[in-house]
Order: sequence, then structure tokens, then C-alpha cells
Amino acid sequence: MPKKLDLTDNLEKYIIDHSEKLSNVQKEIIQHNISLGEQQRLQISISQAQFLQTLIKVSNVKKILEIGSFTGFSALSMAMALPVDGTLISLDKNPELSNKAKYFYDKAKEKRIKQIIKPALESLKELKDTKNLFDLVFIDADKENYLNYYESCMDLIDKKGLIVIDNVLWHGEVADDANNDKFTNIIRDFNNHVKKDKRIIKNIIPIGDGLTICIKK
Repeated sequence: MPKKLDLTDNLEKYIIDHSEKLSNVQKEIIQHNISLGEQQRLQISISQAQFLQTLIKVSNVKKILEIGSFTGFSALSMAMALPVDGTLISLDKNPELSNKAKYFYDKAKEKRIKQIIKPALESLKELKDTKNLFDLVFIDADKENYLNYYESCMDLIDKKGLIVIDNVLWHGEVADDANNDKFTNIIRDFNNHVKKDKRIIKNIIPIGDGLTICIKK
């Protein structure tokens, strides 16, 4: 069996250093998030952002829906990979964080991002009612509603559309049978639901805190 890599901090730094460079505004968001202390864990990893950018480009994605924006690192990273006529709708219910994200979008002169600030399930219903369809949906919000977001998004993507979900490995705790805390079980139940879903092709990618990539059949 091939040797498995131990993704140490040094190795991850090497990977980032040998991948596409971050923009100045992306770097500024990262530094801002570090200043937030424990809250910085809500940001996707740099390697995840780079992977999403590659996925968007190779899949010819033009319309993105993001559920959960934090301070804008993921939305800005994805928008940067879009074609000129691409669009990204970002859903988040936190006005303070959304305003901070907008500050960074404006600083980056990124005009393709539209923010909707209200509970995401309300926004998802409105998007469904107006028959919006997206090429890619990225889910990275409150874990209690992961299943609700996932099922709502099935109606918002067409055949071969992508749903990408963050935090599906939950710091590795999903594989620890001795761990039965609330959020670990929520992620486990969600992963089991996706595993059994015949409407999609799915794979878990072990970068950051784990990404599930779903392709609608």
C-alpha cells in the first residue's frame, strides 16, 4: 500500500508556497481573521481556497451560491476564479461579519459578489421560488442545518452541478467511535445521508477540515 503523507504545518506551507499566489486582499483577510482569535477557525484553509479556484476553472462554473461567508475569504477566492460574466451570491445572517466581508470585496474591486443578509433557509426558499439555478453551491455554515441546506440546494443545481461541503471530517473526530459529542454526531449523520444519496456522485477530499464534492446525476 502506498505510504500516506502526514500533512504537517511545514508540508502545508510548502504546498501553499508552490501553488497559486494569494492576492494582497486575500492575505489581508487572513491576517484580520488571525486577529479574531478562536473565530479564525471559521475561515476555510488556504489549500481549500486554491482547490475551489481550480475546481471552478476546470468545471467552467459561472454561477456560485455560497452558504456562510464569515469575513469573505472563501467568497472572494471563488469569485476571483470566475469568468468576467460570472456571479456569486453569498448568504449569511450576520450583518457585522457581512459588512466586514463587503469591505474586503470593495477593496479588491470585486463586483461579481452579491450578499444576502438574512437566515439562509429563507434565502434558499426565495431562490428556489424564483427558479434560480447554480453551477456550484458551497456549504460552510451552521452545522445543525447542514442537511437542510443540502436538501434545499438539490433544487438549485442542474444535472452535473456541484455541491461542495466543508468540515465533513470534523478535525478527524468523525472516525473516532469513542467521540459522541453533539456536533461530531451531526456531521456523522450528515455524511451518512450523503453516502446513501443515489442522486449524486460523491467523494471526500482530505484537505483543510475535509471537503465533500458532490456531482448531481
